[in-house]
Amino acid sequence: MAGMRFFNTSGPVVAADHYCVPPLARLELEEILTPVRQKRYFVLHAPRQTGKTSALLALRDLLNGGAAGDYRCVYANVEVGQAGREDVGRAMRAILDELADRARSLGDEYLDGVWPDILVKSGPDGALRAALARWSEATPAPLVLLLDEIDSLVGDTLVSVLRQLRAGYDRRPEGFPQSVVLSGVRDVRDYRIRASSEKELVTGGSAFNIKAESLRLGDFCAEDVRALVAQHAGETGQAFTPEAVDLLHEQTRGQPWLVNALCYEACFRSEAGRDRGHPITADALRAAQEALILRRDTHLDQLTDKLEEDRVRRVVEPLLSGGEKQTFSDRDLEYARDLGLVAREDPLRIANPIYAEVVPRELTYAVQAGLVEDVAWYVDTDGGLDLGKLLAAFQAFFREHSEH
Repeated sequence: MAGMRFFNTSGPVVAADHYCVPPLARLELEEILTPVRQKRYFVLHAPRQTGKTSALLALRDLLNGGAAGDYRCVYANVEVGQAGREDVGRAMRAILDELADRARSLGDEYLDGVWPDILVKSGPDGALRAALARWSEATPAPLVLLLDEIDSLVGDTLVSVLRQLRAGYDRRPEGFPQSVVLSGVRDVRDYRIRASSEKELVTGGSAFNIKAESLRLGDFCAEDVRALVAQHAGETGQAFTPEAVDLLHEQTRGQPWLVNALCYEACFRSEAGRDRGHPITADALRAAQEALILRRDTHLDQLTDKLEEDRVRRVVEPLLSGGEKQTFSDRDLEYARDLGLVAREDPLRIANPIYAEVVPRELTYAVQAGLVEDVAWYVDTDGGLDLGKLLAAFQAFFREHSEH
Protein backbone atom coordinates (compact mmCIF):
# COMPACT_ATOMS: atom_id res chain seq x y z
CA MET A 1 0.00 0.00 0.00
CA ALA A 2 1.62 3.26 -1.17
CA GLY A 3 2.20 5.82 1.55
CA MET A 4 1.66 3.37 4.42
CA ARG A 5 3.37 4.54 7.58
CA PHE A 6 5.63 2.16 9.49
CA PHE A 7 7.62 1.81 12.70
CA ASN A 8 10.86 3.78 12.41
CA THR A 9 14.17 2.16 13.40
CA SER A 10 16.68 4.52 11.74
CA GLY A 11 17.10 8.28 11.72
CA PRO A 12 14.75 11.02 12.87
CA VAL A 13 11.02 10.40 12.79
CA VAL A 14 8.97 11.94 9.99
CA ALA A 15 5.30 12.08 10.92
CA ALA A 16 4.22 11.55 7.32
CA ASP A 17 6.21 8.33 7.07
CA HIS A 18 6.37 6.91 10.58
CA TYR A 19 4.15 6.05 13.50
CA CYS A 20 5.53 8.30 16.20
CA VAL A 21 5.11 9.87 19.57
CA PRO A 22 5.26 13.65 18.92
CA PRO A 23 8.90 14.53 19.76
CA LEU A 24 8.09 17.67 21.73
CA ALA A 25 5.54 15.74 23.80
CA ARG A 26 8.44 13.68 25.14
CA LEU A 27 10.17 16.77 26.53
CA GLU A 28 9.31 18.92 29.49
CA LEU A 29 9.07 21.82 27.06
CA GLU A 30 9.35 24.56 29.67
CA GLU A 31 12.60 22.98 30.88
CA ILE A 32 13.94 23.65 27.38
CA LEU A 33 12.36 27.02 26.63
CA THR A 34 13.21 28.62 29.96
CA PRO A 35 17.02 28.40 29.57
CA VAL A 36 16.68 29.51 25.94
CA ARG A 37 14.82 32.63 27.08
CA GLN A 38 17.34 33.14 29.88
CA LYS A 39 20.24 33.11 27.40
CA ARG A 40 21.83 29.99 28.87
CA TYR A 41 23.88 27.18 27.37
CA PHE A 42 22.87 23.65 28.37
CA VAL A 43 23.03 19.94 27.52
CA LEU A 44 20.36 17.52 26.29
CA HIS A 45 21.63 13.96 26.45
CA ALA A 46 20.26 10.42 26.15
CA PRO A 47 21.39 6.98 24.94
CA ARG A 48 21.65 6.34 21.21
CA GLN A 49 18.48 5.97 19.17
CA THR A 50 16.13 7.34 21.77
CA GLY A 51 14.90 10.31 19.72
CA LYS A 52 17.33 13.15 20.50
CA THR A 53 17.68 14.30 16.91
CA SER A 54 13.92 14.14 16.34
CA ALA A 55 13.41 16.28 19.44
CA LEU A 56 16.04 18.83 18.36
CA LEU A 57 14.56 19.18 14.87
CA ALA A 58 11.09 19.67 16.34
CA LEU A 59 12.50 22.26 18.76
CA ARG A 60 14.17 24.07 15.84
CA ASP A 61 10.86 24.27 13.99
CA LEU A 62 9.08 25.51 17.10
CA LEU A 63 11.61 28.27 17.75
CA ASN A 64 11.70 29.34 14.11
CA GLY A 65 7.92 29.27 13.88
CA GLY A 66 7.49 32.10 16.33
CA ALA A 67 5.31 30.12 18.72
CA ALA A 68 8.00 30.27 21.40
CA GLY A 69 9.37 33.71 20.50
CA ASP A 70 11.29 35.37 17.69
CA TYR A 71 14.50 33.38 17.14
CA ARG A 72 16.80 32.24 14.38
CA CYS A 73 17.36 28.62 15.38
CA VAL A 74 19.80 26.40 13.48
CA TYR A 75 20.36 22.69 13.99
CA ALA A 76 23.69 21.14 12.97
CA ASN A 77 25.18 17.68 13.33
CA VAL A 78 28.83 18.22 14.20
CA GLU A 79 29.63 14.54 13.67
CA VAL A 80 30.87 15.67 10.25
CA GLY A 81 34.02 16.79 12.06
CA GLN A 82 34.70 13.40 13.64
CA ALA A 83 36.90 12.16 10.80
CA GLY A 84 39.26 15.07 11.49
CA ARG A 85 39.94 13.73 14.98
CA GLU A 86 43.00 15.67 16.26
CA ASP A 87 43.27 17.68 13.05
CA VAL A 88 41.38 20.76 14.25
CA GLY A 89 41.69 22.56 10.92
CA ARG A 90 40.11 19.72 8.95
CA ALA A 91 37.37 19.21 11.53
CA MET A 92 36.58 22.93 11.83
CA ARG A 93 36.21 23.25 8.06
CA ALA A 94 33.65 20.45 8.09
CA ILE A 95 31.74 21.90 11.07
CA LEU A 96 31.56 25.44 9.67
CA ASP A 97 30.43 24.12 6.30
CA GLU A 98 27.71 22.06 8.04
CA LEU A 99 26.51 25.10 9.99
CA ALA A 100 26.42 27.26 6.85
CA ASP A 101 24.59 24.57 4.88
CA ARG A 102 21.96 24.12 7.59
CA ALA A 103 21.46 27.88 7.84
CA ARG A 104 21.19 28.19 4.06
CA SER A 105 18.38 25.62 4.06
CA LEU A 106 16.46 28.06 6.29
CA GLY A 107 17.08 30.94 3.90
CA ASP A 108 20.04 32.43 5.81
CA GLU A 109 23.07 32.62 3.51
CA TYR A 110 25.22 34.97 5.60
CA LEU A 111 27.53 32.37 7.13
CA ASP A 112 27.98 30.61 3.79
CA GLY A 113 29.56 33.73 2.33
CA VAL A 114 32.00 34.51 5.14
CA TRP A 115 33.22 31.37 6.90
CA PRO A 116 36.01 30.38 4.45
CA ASP A 117 37.72 33.77 4.86
CA ILE A 118 37.20 33.69 8.62
CA LEU A 119 38.86 30.27 8.82
CA VAL A 120 41.89 31.62 6.97
CA LYS A 121 42.11 34.77 9.09
CA SER A 122 41.31 33.39 12.55
CA GLY A 123 42.71 29.88 12.20
CA PRO A 124 40.97 26.71 13.33
CA ASP A 125 41.15 27.57 17.04
CA GLY A 126 39.38 30.91 16.54
CA ALA A 127 37.23 30.45 13.43
CA LEU A 128 34.13 29.07 15.13
CA ARG A 129 34.10 31.85 17.72
CA ALA A 130 34.65 34.55 15.09
CA ALA A 131 32.07 33.11 12.67
CA LEU A 132 29.40 32.86 15.37
CA ALA A 133 30.15 36.42 16.51
CA ARG A 134 29.84 37.87 13.00
CA TRP A 135 26.74 35.79 12.28
CA SER A 136 25.01 36.87 15.50
CA GLU A 137 25.74 40.52 14.78
CA ALA A 138 24.27 40.20 11.27
CA THR A 139 21.12 38.33 12.32
CA PRO A 140 18.20 40.50 13.54
CA ALA A 141 16.71 37.74 15.71
CA PRO A 142 18.63 36.11 18.59
CA LEU A 143 20.59 33.11 17.32
CA VAL A 144 20.00 29.69 18.94
CA LEU A 145 22.26 26.76 18.03
CA LEU A 146 21.38 23.09 18.48
CA LEU A 147 24.63 21.10 18.12
CA ASP A 148 23.96 17.38 17.79
CA GLU A 149 26.44 14.51 18.33
CA ILE A 150 28.84 16.79 20.18
CA ASP A 151 30.50 13.84 21.90
CA SER A 152 31.42 12.27 18.57
CA LEU A 153 34.27 14.80 18.41
CA VAL A 154 37.54 13.79 20.04
CA GLY A 155 40.75 15.21 21.42
CA ASP A 156 41.92 18.67 20.36
CA THR A 157 38.86 19.16 18.13
CA LEU A 158 36.40 18.73 20.98
CA VAL A 159 38.45 20.92 23.31
CA SER A 160 38.66 23.63 20.64
CA VAL A 161 34.90 23.64 19.96
CA LEU A 162 34.00 23.78 23.66
CA ARG A 163 36.51 26.53 24.42
CA GLN A 164 35.50 28.65 21.45
CA LEU A 165 31.87 28.46 22.54
CA ARG A 166 32.95 29.48 26.02
CA ALA A 167 35.13 32.32 24.72
CA GLY A 168 32.23 34.19 23.13
CA TYR A 169 29.73 33.57 25.92
CA ASP A 170 30.01 37.04 27.46
CA ARG A 171 29.00 38.67 24.11
CA ARG A 172 25.58 37.02 23.84
CA PRO A 173 22.97 37.71 22.53
CA GLU A 174 23.94 40.62 20.24
CA GLY A 175 27.45 39.35 19.51
CA PHE A 176 27.14 35.59 20.07
CA PRO A 177 24.39 32.94 20.08
CA GLN A 178 21.79 33.63 22.76
CA SER A 179 21.57 29.96 23.63
CA VAL A 180 23.45 26.79 22.65
CA VAL A 181 22.18 23.26 23.23
CA LEU A 182 24.81 20.53 23.15
CA SER A 183 23.36 17.09 22.50
CA GLY A 184 24.98 13.68 22.74
CA VAL A 185 24.98 10.42 24.64
CA ARG A 186 26.82 11.74 27.68
CA ASP A 187 26.68 14.82 29.82
CA VAL A 188 29.54 17.17 29.00
CA ARG A 189 30.74 17.03 32.60
CA ASP A 190 31.67 13.37 32.06
CA TYR A 191 33.94 14.00 29.08
CA ARG A 192 37.52 12.90 29.69
CA ILE A 193 39.30 14.42 26.72
CA ARG A 194 42.73 13.19 25.72
CA ALA A 195 44.08 16.06 23.66
CA SER A 196 47.57 15.88 22.18
CA SER A 197 48.10 19.58 22.83
CA GLU A 198 47.45 19.26 26.56
CA LYS A 199 49.80 17.81 29.18
CA GLU A 200 46.94 16.56 31.32
CA LEU A 201 43.53 15.01 30.73
CA VAL A 202 40.95 17.73 29.98
CA THR A 203 37.52 17.37 31.56
CA GLY A 204 34.39 18.61 29.86
CA GLY A 205 33.51 20.63 32.93
CA SER A 206 36.69 22.63 32.75
CA ALA A 207 36.52 23.19 28.98
CA PHE A 208 32.85 24.18 29.09
CA ASN A 209 32.15 25.60 32.54
CA ILE A 210 29.34 27.82 31.26
CA LYS A 211 26.88 24.91 31.13
CA ALA A 212 23.79 25.87 33.10
CA GLU A 213 22.18 22.43 33.41
CA SER A 214 21.82 18.98 31.89
CA LEU A 215 18.52 17.61 30.68
CA ARG A 216 17.87 14.00 29.73
CA LEU A 217 15.42 12.64 27.18
CA GLY A 218 13.60 9.71 28.74
CA ASP A 219 12.22 6.47 27.31
CA PHE A 220 8.62 5.87 26.26
CA CYS A 221 6.14 5.50 29.08
CA ALA A 222 3.46 2.79 28.92
CA GLU A 223 0.99 5.29 27.47
CA ASP A 224 3.44 6.21 24.69
CA VAL A 225 3.79 2.53 23.76
CA ARG A 226 0.00 2.11 23.63
CA ALA A 227 -0.35 5.25 21.52
CA LEU A 228 2.28 4.04 19.05
CA VAL A 229 0.70 0.64 18.41
CA ALA A 230 -2.75 2.25 18.30
CA GLN A 231 -1.59 4.27 15.27
CA HIS A 232 -0.78 1.03 13.46
CA ALA A 233 -4.13 -0.47 14.44
CA GLY A 234 -5.98 2.64 13.32
CA GLU A 235 -4.32 2.75 9.90
CA THR A 236 -4.19 -0.97 9.08
CA GLY A 237 -6.92 -2.52 11.21
CA GLN A 238 -4.34 -4.87 12.76
CA ALA A 239 -4.56 -4.67 16.52
CA PHE A 240 -2.08 -5.70 19.18
CA THR A 241 -3.62 -7.91 21.83
CA PRO A 242 -3.60 -6.45 25.38
CA GLU A 243 -1.09 -9.15 26.39
CA ALA A 244 1.16 -8.13 23.48
CA VAL A 245 1.09 -4.46 24.46
CA ASP A 246 1.94 -5.32 28.07
CA LEU A 247 4.78 -7.58 26.95
CA LEU A 248 6.11 -4.92 24.59
CA HIS A 249 6.52 -2.41 27.40
CA GLU A 250 7.73 -5.02 29.89
CA GLN A 251 10.50 -6.37 27.65
CA THR A 252 11.70 -3.01 26.33
CA ARG A 253 10.98 -0.80 29.35
CA GLY A 254 10.06 1.80 26.76
CA GLN A 255 13.46 2.01 25.02
CA PRO A 256 12.29 3.70 21.77
CA TRP A 257 14.42 1.77 19.28
CA LEU A 258 13.52 -1.57 20.84
CA VAL A 259 9.80 -0.73 20.81
CA ASN A 260 9.88 0.25 17.15
CA ALA A 261 12.17 -2.62 16.12
CA LEU A 262 10.00 -5.30 17.75
CA CYS A 263 6.85 -3.83 16.21
CA TYR A 264 8.44 -3.55 12.76
CA GLU A 265 9.69 -7.13 12.95
CA ALA A 266 6.28 -8.44 14.04
CA CYS A 267 4.18 -6.34 11.64
CA PHE A 268 6.30 -5.87 8.51
CA ARG A 269 9.08 -8.50 8.36
CA SER A 270 7.16 -11.51 9.64
CA GLU A 271 5.10 -13.25 6.97
CA ALA A 272 2.34 -13.97 9.47
CA GLY A 273 2.41 -10.38 10.73
CA ARG A 274 1.92 -8.99 7.23
CA ASP A 275 -1.52 -10.61 7.21
CA ARG A 276 -3.50 -7.69 8.63
CA GLY A 277 -6.38 -10.00 9.43
CA HIS A 278 -4.36 -11.52 12.27
CA PRO A 279 -3.68 -9.53 15.45
CA ILE A 280 -0.16 -9.18 16.84
CA THR A 281 0.09 -11.50 19.83
CA ALA A 282 2.57 -11.83 22.67
CA ASP A 283 4.00 -14.93 20.96
CA ALA A 284 4.57 -12.91 17.79
CA LEU A 285 6.57 -10.35 19.77
CA ARG A 286 8.61 -13.09 21.47
CA ALA A 287 9.50 -14.45 18.04
CA ALA A 288 10.38 -10.92 16.88
CA GLN A 289 12.63 -10.46 19.90
CA GLU A 290 14.53 -13.66 19.18
CA ALA A 291 14.94 -12.63 15.53
CA LEU A 292 16.41 -9.26 16.54
CA ILE A 293 18.85 -10.84 18.97
CA LEU A 294 20.02 -13.52 16.55
CA ARG A 295 20.39 -10.98 13.73
CA ARG A 296 22.46 -8.70 15.99
CA ASP A 297 20.95 -5.56 14.50
CA THR A 298 23.08 -2.42 14.46
CA HIS A 299 21.59 -0.93 17.61
CA LEU A 300 22.30 -4.07 19.62
CA ASP A 301 25.71 -4.49 18.01
CA GLN A 302 26.73 -0.93 18.90
CA LEU A 303 25.51 -1.42 22.44
CA THR A 304 27.37 -4.67 23.02
CA ASP A 305 30.49 -3.17 21.45
CA LYS A 306 30.71 -1.02 24.58
CA LEU A 307 31.24 -4.20 26.61
CA GLU A 308 34.84 -4.12 25.39
CA GLU A 309 35.41 -1.10 27.64
CA ASP A 310 36.69 -1.99 31.10
CA ARG A 311 34.56 0.62 32.85
CA VAL A 312 31.42 -0.89 31.33
CA ARG A 313 32.39 -4.47 32.13
CA ARG A 314 33.12 -3.50 35.74
CA VAL A 315 29.48 -2.46 36.10
CA VAL A 316 27.75 -5.07 33.95
CA GLU A 317 29.49 -8.32 34.89
CA PRO A 318 28.51 -8.26 38.61
CA LEU A 319 24.90 -7.57 37.58
CA LEU A 320 24.90 -10.71 35.43
CA SER A 321 26.75 -12.94 37.88
CA GLY A 322 24.96 -11.77 41.01
CA GLY A 323 28.25 -10.84 42.60
CA GLU A 324 28.11 -8.34 45.44
CA LYS A 325 31.69 -7.06 45.22
CA GLN A 326 31.68 -3.57 43.73
CA THR A 327 34.79 -2.70 41.76
CA PHE A 328 33.28 0.15 39.75
CA SER A 329 33.26 3.84 40.55
CA ASP A 330 30.33 6.24 40.55
CA ARG A 331 31.59 7.57 37.21
CA ASP A 332 31.66 4.06 35.75
CA LEU A 333 28.04 3.61 36.78
CA GLU A 334 26.99 6.98 35.42
CA TYR A 335 28.67 6.17 32.11
CA ALA A 336 26.88 2.80 31.85
CA ARG A 337 23.61 4.57 32.59
CA ASP A 338 24.28 7.25 29.98
CA LEU A 339 24.85 4.48 27.43
CA GLY A 340 21.46 3.05 28.33
CA LEU A 341 22.86 -0.32 29.45
CA VAL A 342 21.90 0.13 33.09
CA ALA A 343 18.58 1.39 34.46
CA ARG A 344 18.69 4.93 35.79
CA GLU A 345 16.64 4.14 38.86
CA ASP A 346 17.42 1.76 41.71
CA PRO A 347 17.74 -1.12 42.27
CA LEU A 348 20.83 -1.49 40.12
CA ARG A 349 20.00 -3.66 37.11
CA ILE A 350 20.35 -4.03 33.34
CA ALA A 351 18.08 -1.47 31.67
CA ASN A 352 15.54 -3.92 30.23
CA PRO A 353 15.00 -7.68 29.81
CA ILE A 354 16.10 -7.66 26.16
CA TYR A 355 19.46 -6.09 27.00
CA ALA A 356 19.72 -8.54 29.91
CA GLU A 357 19.48 -11.37 27.38
CA VAL A 358 21.66 -9.76 24.72
CA VAL A 359 24.59 -8.89 26.99
CA PRO A 360 25.42 -12.38 28.32
CA ARG A 361 24.94 -13.85 24.84
CA GLU A 362 27.42 -11.30 23.51
CA LEU A 363 29.93 -11.92 26.28
CA THR A 364 29.90 -15.65 25.51
CA TYR A 365 29.47 -15.38 21.74
CA ALA A 366 32.96 -16.62 20.88
CA VAL A 367 32.49 -19.66 23.14
CA GLN A 368 29.09 -20.40 21.62
CA ALA A 369 30.48 -20.17 18.09
CA GLY A 370 33.23 -22.65 18.97
CA LEU A 371 30.92 -25.32 20.37
CA VAL A 372 30.71 -28.42 18.22
CA GLU A 373 27.75 -30.51 19.37
CA ASP A 374 25.89 -33.44 17.91
CA VAL A 375 22.24 -32.80 18.71
CA ALA A 376 21.14 -36.36 17.94
CA TRP A 377 21.40 -37.44 21.58
CA TYR A 378 18.74 -34.99 22.82
CA VAL A 379 16.53 -34.33 19.75
CA ASP A 380 13.86 -36.76 18.59
CA THR A 381 13.05 -37.68 14.99
CA ASP A 382 10.56 -34.79 14.72
CA GLY A 383 13.15 -32.22 15.79
CA GLY A 384 11.67 -31.82 19.26
CA LEU A 385 13.37 -32.17 22.64
CA ASP A 386 13.62 -35.79 23.84
CA LEU A 387 13.39 -35.33 27.60
CA GLY A 388 14.09 -39.00 28.29
CA LYS A 389 17.44 -38.86 26.50
CA LEU A 390 18.27 -35.49 28.01
CA LEU A 391 17.62 -36.59 31.60
CA ALA A 392 19.46 -39.88 31.16
CA ALA A 393 22.49 -38.05 29.78
CA PHE A 394 22.39 -35.57 32.64
CA GLN A 395 22.27 -38.40 35.20
CA ALA A 396 25.31 -39.98 33.60
CA PHE A 397 27.13 -36.63 33.59
CA PHE A 398 26.20 -36.01 37.24
CA ARG A 399 27.42 -39.41 38.39
CA GLU A 400 30.78 -38.74 36.74
CA HIS A 401 31.28 -35.12 37.80
CA SER A 402 29.22 -34.59 40.97
CA GLU A 403 32.31 -34.31 43.18
CA HIS A 404 33.20 -31.03 41.41
